[in-house]
Amino acid sequence: MISLPLPTQQMFPATSVSQVAISRVKDVEITLPIVYGTIAFHLGPKATETETHKWTVYIRSPKNEDLGVVIKRVVFNLHKSFPKPVRVVDSPPFELSECGWGEFEIAMSVFFHSDACDKHLDLFHILRLYPQDEAHPPSPKIPVVVETYDEIVFPDPTENFVARVWGHPAVNVPQLPVGLKLHVPVPVGGRKKGDTKDHWLSQWFTHFSDSDELSEIMAARQQVRTELVKQFFLLVYCTSDSCA
Repeated sequence: MISLPLPTQQMFPATSVSQVAISRVKDVEITLPIVYGTIAFHLGPKATETETHKWTVYIRSPKNEDLGVVIKRVVFNLHKSFPKPVRVVDSPPFELSECGWGEFEIAMSVFFHSDACDKHLDLFHILRLYPQDEAHPPSPKIPVVVETYDEIVFPDPTENFVARVWGHPAVNVPQLPVGLKLHVPVPVGGRKKGDTKDHWLSQWFTHFSDSDELSEIMAARQQVRTELVKQFFLLVYCTSDSCA
């Protein structure tokens, strides 16, 4: 889970969003679940010495909804051997495809709409071209899929951000404070539809279970609580006479 810093007043333009947008909803967290990864196909008989695979790197919604309501652009940083290794994708779906022969780390810089956050988020992913199971050789029909699930948390969101994403299927918005009235949000500009429900790679996407993810989060939190209790008792013990 990735928690982003609070938005600052300087990020808003003098017009449009104005003072309404910088009003924050305190003690509320908006969560954007994401999946980022790569899918790589071996080219089979068409493979050459420098192009053995065709692969796609992407950031998507676990439910394949449109992430453009929160994410403004994604900058992909490829290996320096590629022509123009820095690629900017300004609209959803946030992805790019290439051909190559080697595995390397891909850096992804995620930029958000101004009413969400003025800081960008850096993600890193290792492009895998070959199956980890050596018993299964590369196949043009079965790709190598490596995906990571995570959640981006926006604490104390602006009222405009809450109003924009309220009810959007890609975003998790909790119960809001009693009495809060959402105004008509300032739009972020016309954007094309960017969901991945009919994506040509969707049959290979990993299906992440909300219940499984919740179980993992609860287990991790319990582990943290246990460790905190352990450290507390150690501190009490060491500050007592028995530790002297």
